[in-house]
Amino acid sequence: MSDRVDCAVIGAGVIGLAVARKLAQAGSEVIVIEAEAGIGTGTSSRNSEVIHAGIYYRVSSLKARLCVAGKLALYDYCQSHNVPHRQIGKLIVAVTEPELETLARIRDKATANGVTDLTFLSAAEVKMIEPEIACVGALFSPSTGIVDSHQLMLAYRGEAEAAGAMIAFMSPVGEAAAEAGGFRIETGGAAPATLNSRWLINAAGLQAREIGARIRGLDPASIPPGYFLKGNYFTLSGRPPFRHLIYPAPVVGGLGTHVTLDLGGQVRFGPDTEPVAETSAPFDYAVDPARAESFYAAIRRYYPALKDGSLDPGYAGIRPKLGRPGEDADFIIQGPTAHGVPGLVNLYGIESPGLTASLAVADAVAALLQN
Repeated sequence: MSDRVDCAVIGAGVIGLAVARKLAQAGSEVIVIEAEAGIGTGTSSRNSEVIHAGIYYRVSSLKARLCVAGKLALYDYCQSHNVPHRQIGKLIVAVTEPELETLARIRDKATANGVTDLTFLSAAEVKMIEPEIACVGALFSPSTGIVDSHQLMLAYRGEAEAAGAMIAFMSPVGEAAAEAGGFRIETGGAAPATLNSRWLINAAGLQAREIGARIRGLDPASIPPGYFLKGNYFTLSGRPPFRHLIYPAPVVGGLGTHVTLDLGGQVRFGPDTEPVAETSAPFDYAVDPARAESFYAAIRRYYPALKDGSLDPGYAGIRPKLGRPGEDADFIIQGPTAHGVPGLVNLYGIESPGLTASLAVADAVAALLQN
C-alpha cells in the first residue's frame, strides 16, 4: 500500500470496521487508523451486546431508520458468517397501571418506525414465559436479540482485510489537514507517520469530537456539543432466572435498569447513568460496588425475588452523548454538504443502537462519499 490511499478511517471499533469493510469491498484502498493495540477497545466492547429492534427512537430519526435497516442486515450477516447470536426476544414490562399507557405510546412509536411485530401480554401471559417477573402487563419484541460483539468485529475486520484494507494499530492521530484533493494525516505513537488520503472518515467514537477539532480546514462550529455518560453493569450470581431480555418502562434519560443475557446465559443488569467529568480518554471504567444499592431498588420493582448480596460489579462503558443532558439527541453522520469539506465524513454521537445499525451506518457513509 502506498502512502496515499483512497480512504483513511479513524477508529477500529464496530463502526470503523464496518465502514472499512464496505469501502474496501467496493474497490477502494483503505487504511484504518487506530490509537489502541486492538480492535473495539472502547464503546464497541463495553455495551450490552443487544440487537435492538428499533422501538424507542424518534420517528424518522437516523437512529430509528438505521436501527431497523441495520437489524435486518445484521441478522442476515450473522447467519451467513457464523457470528454467534440469538434472537431471544425482549419484554418491556409495566409494573403500574400508568406504565401501561407508556407501553401503548412505545408501540405506537415502534409502529411508526416500521417495527410492527410488538404484542401486548397480560400479567398472566408474562408469568407463563418469565415466572419471576412481577408486572401488570408487558410488550413483547420478538425481533430483539443478542450478539457476540467481538466475533462480529472480527468478521468485519477479516472481510475488510481480505478486500485489501489495512489497520495501523498504536497510531493516535495528532492532526489532519484538508488539502487540495484530499487530506494529510499525522499519526504519533512509536512509529510516527504521515498519510495522505482522498477521503477521511472520522469514526473515532468517544474521541470523534476531539478528532474533529484536530482537522484543519473544518469549521469548529460544525462540531456538535456533547458530553460523556458512564453506564455501569452488575452481574447476577447463581442460576439465571430469565430466558428473555427484560426492560422496565423507560425513564427520562434512559431505558431504565434492565436485564440482558450474554450467549452463555450470564445475567447482567444495567446500565445505569453516571455523569463523568472526563473530557477525553483515558476514562475510568471501574464499577463502584456501592452503586449496587440503587440497582437493587430498581430491579426489585419487576424482580422482587432478587436476593441481597447477589449482585457483583461487572463492567462499565462510556457513551458519547450529543446535545445537553436529557436531550433526545440523534446520530450525526455529517458529510460535505453539512460542513463544506469535500471527502470528509464525521460520525458523532454513535452510541446505542450503533452496534445494531453498524452495517446500515456503513451504507450511509458510502452513499455520502459517492455523492
